[in-house]
Amino acid sequence: MAAHTSPGRSAGLLLFRRRGTGFEVLVGHMGGPFWARRESAAWSVPKGEYGPEEGAEAAARREFEEEFGHPVPDGAWVALGESRQAGGKTVTVWAVEADLDPATAVPGTFTMEWPRGSGVQREFPEIDRFAWCAPEVAAERLVKGQRVFVDRLRDHLAGGRGTPPAHGDGA
Repeated sequence: MAAHTSPGRSAGLLLFRRRGTGFEVLVGHMGGPFWARRESAAWSVPKGEYGPEEGAEAAARREFEEEFGHPVPDGAWVALGESRQAGGKTVTVWAVEADLDPATAVPGTFTMEWPRGSGVQREFPEIDRFAWCAPEVAAERLVKGQRVFVDRLRDHLAGGRGTPPAHGDGA
């Protein structure tokens, strides 16, 4: 009998840039064959899992660097809180204001058997492309459990009270 494992925890960074009276967020399209032909609910905040030996902020920084391929830009980190995903995983996200060129991304990769049952191991990018998009577009592209972070960022930028307070500098 397999041991029961908890769904885990992930942490990530949602970059944003101001545009006119609004803003855009940088999201990534998930790589691999499962997501290849999907657009709606197939994008993610750059994030990843971490264990008890690593703090959420350190994991968010590490995962951004692994998935985007560049260091986290300087800037104040705004805590957007946590969200429990459909599979039970808890995701913690911060926002950082920055303007990076998605074309410069050098995403990390993962290896899996593909096609399934073939015995052939293939390498795929964790995130196959990044894009800046308006909150309304992000709401359609992001997986359902991550859309709340864009709403919380919108509240924060509008001076609303629905966003958790900033949490450290992300170090």
